[in-house]
Order: sequence, then C-alpha cells, then structure tokens
Amino acid sequence: MLHDSRDAHPIPLRRQRDYRFLWSARAVSETGSEVTKLAVPLTAATVLHASPLQMGLLTAASTFPYLLVGLPSGALADRVGRRRPVMTACETVSGLVMLSVPVAWLTGLLTIPWLIAAAFVVGVCTVVFRTFNTPHLATVVAESQRTEALAGFQSVFAVAQIGGPGLAGLLVALLTAPVAIVVNGLSFLASALCLRAVRAPEHEAGTRGAGLGREIAEGLRILIGHPILRTLCLTGMTINALGAAQLALYVVFAVRVLGLPGSLVGVAAAGFGVGGLLGAVLAPRLNRRYGENRVLLGSVLFFPVAFVGTAAAHGPVWLVMGQLGVAELITGVAVVCYSVCAGSATMREAPDGLLGRVNATTQFAVQGVMALGGLLGGVLGESLGLRPALWVCTAASLLVIPCLWLSPIRRDARLARVERSPSTARRPESVPEASRT
Repeated sequence: MLHDSRDAHPIPLRRQRDYRFLWSARAVSETGSEVTKLAVPLTAATVLHASPLQMGLLTAASTFPYLLVGLPSGALADRVGRRRPVMTACETVSGLVMLSVPVAWLTGLLTIPWLIAAAFVVGVCTVVFRTFNTPHLATVVAESQRTEALAGFQSVFAVAQIGGPGLAGLLVALLTAPVAIVVNGLSFLASALCLRAVRAPEHEAGTRGAGLGREIAEGLRILIGHPILRTLCLTGMTINALGAAQLALYVVFAVRVLGLPGSLVGVAAAGFGVGGLLGAVLAPRLNRRYGENRVLLGSVLFFPVAFVGTAAAHGPVWLVMGQLGVAELITGVAVVCYSVCAGSATMREAPDGLLGRVNATTQFAVQGVMALGGLLGGVLGESLGLRPALWVCTAASLLVIPCLWLSPIRRDARLARVERSPSTARRPESVPEASRT
C-alpha cells in the first residue's frame, strides 16, 4: 500500500506489491525492446538493403519525438492527476504498432518508410511514458527508497541487455528478423497488463492554470538556471548524440566490415548488460559510501571505452567478440552507476511540483539530440566510411569528461568529502549535501 511505502521505516521494495508490478512491467518490455534493437536494423539492412543514410534516418525516427512532444508531455505530466492510464495506453499502442511490422513483411508490404513510421510512433509513446513514469514513481516509492528503486529499474535494463541479444540472435536465426519483432509487440502488451495491476492511489499534481506555454517555460528556466541539473543535461546530451551516431553505423559495420553473422551482431552487447547488472548492484553502495557527485565524476571517465572498443575492433570473429564484449562490460558498469545517481539527483534537486517538467525538459534535450546524432552518424558513414566515422565519434566522446569535471559537481564532491571526514563531521557549519542546490 502507498502509506506503507511512505512510513519512517518503509518496508523493503521487494515486498511492495506495486513496485513489483512496476518492475515486472519494465522487465518484459525491456527484454522485448532488446530483441527489436537488433531485429529492426537487421530487417532494414539485410531484408530491405538500407543504405547508411537510411539507417541514420531509422535511428533518428525513434528519438525525434523527444524534440516534438517532449516539452508538452512534461507540462501535462505535472497537470494530470492519474498518470498510470496514460502509461498503459502508451504500452498498448506501442505493442500494436510493433506487431504491424511482421504482418507487413508477411504480406509483402514492408518498406523502409514503414519501419521509420513504426519507429516514430513507438518513439512518441516512449517519450510520453518516460515523462509520466518519473512523477508516477514518486507516488509509489518512498523518497528514502528512490535510489534503490532506480537501481532496481537499471537492473531490469541490464538483465534485458544480457539475455535480449542472445534471444534476439536465436529468434532471428530461427524466425528471420521481421518475425522476431513479434516478441517486442507482445512484451509491450504484457507491460500494459502489469501496469493495470498497480493499485497505489494517485493524487492531483496541483499545477493547473498557469497555461501550457508558461509551464513549459518554467521547466526550461529551472533546468537552465540550476547548475547541477544543467550539467547533468549537457553531459547526457553529449554522450547520447555520439552514441546515436555510433548506433546508426554499428549494425552495418558489424555485418559488412567485421564480418559478424546476423545472429552474433547483438551478442557482444550482452557485455553491456552484464556490466549494467553489476552497476545496478554497486550504485546504491557506492552512493552511500562516496556520495552521488563522486560516483558521477568517476563514471564518466569510462564512457569512451565502448567507442574505442568498437572503432578498434578487428581480427577473427572470436577476437572481435571479445573486444566488443569487454568494452561493453566496462561501459555498462559506468553508465548504470551514472544513470542511477543522475536520476536520484534529478528527483532530489527538482522543485516540488516541477519534477514532471524538469524530467521532460531533460529528456527533450538528452534524448532529442539523438535524432541529430543518428543523422550525423549516417552522414559521416556516407562521407568518411564506416570505421573512420566511428573514430570521429570516439574522439568526440572524450568531451564528456571535462563537461562534468569542470562543473559545480566537482566542487560539491570536494565539500561532501570534507563533510564525511571524521575531523569535520561534527562541525556546526557543515551543511548536508542533499540540502544544497
């Protein structure tokens, strides 16, 4: 029950019914999505013979909705009293759209524009779902358990990334890439059923009446004016833009340059899932011991590893798989530790009643820039070639380090370290890190 989760001593998350259903919804949906991450580009590259530029457009189609509806959805998330029905509708629509892809292929109607349109619709639903999910989580989980809850969701993503690529490879080999997409369609529908089973009451947000445009502007003002939130947003924009550029090239590069069979293209990504699962276990512990800011600073040092591993991969299949797998493993630990701490910091730093708008504005920038990144990757691949384009992304990925290390987060990390030391722990002038903005 909701009141149990908000007690001074809340019951463990694993014993909270509503959180278990939320966790289960994410588990089935993310596993299906991992299958689609391989099956959709493989369908485009091998069945429809897409060019690098078309692959870039396909990548951009799933992230462009962040630019289109990201900001309005944030204002609506703060206005709407019942967010769960909206989230359920998003999962249902996504499931039906993904099921249309194998049907179109079986009837001979599937084209690149069809795939792009499907990716766009699912992208819109994803934007709305994620925007509504953060304030919804705050009504289900106690504030003291939010870092643990976010880590639990990250463990879902990690497990999906471990099993998803192998499942995707098996399904592609047995059923062909288009038919494998059925798994994602069914997983969206299963997620919708899990969401309907959540019982936690939802409350009115209490932010109506200011006008949609004014509310969107307020979210932008908070994000731009808050040094911590602004830094996290800029860091996310940088790494996501470059990650999207790499993603637009990866499947074509793996198949045509590295010579990997389609069933193995996604297996190396399982290394990211293993690292992500380890990161989800470590993140709450590292946060308790070192604080969010120091974990954030340490995590970004490892972000470029996956870019280097992909661009430098060469040799026989077994060696390539090892290179990609190790690079993804290291990056998975770093990315999940960063994501958990960044999400917790955002929920803490966002003013009351503005979490939906702050989250949506952040997603608008961080995820929306992936549309541009996907196009950039396609253009670089066409003009420079696949491997040189990947090296350009690798060099640019180093920018995330000064982005965070030259920000107020480093200053706050130093202050928090001083406050944690035994010699200063009892000084009356010490201010808890959570109280600073």
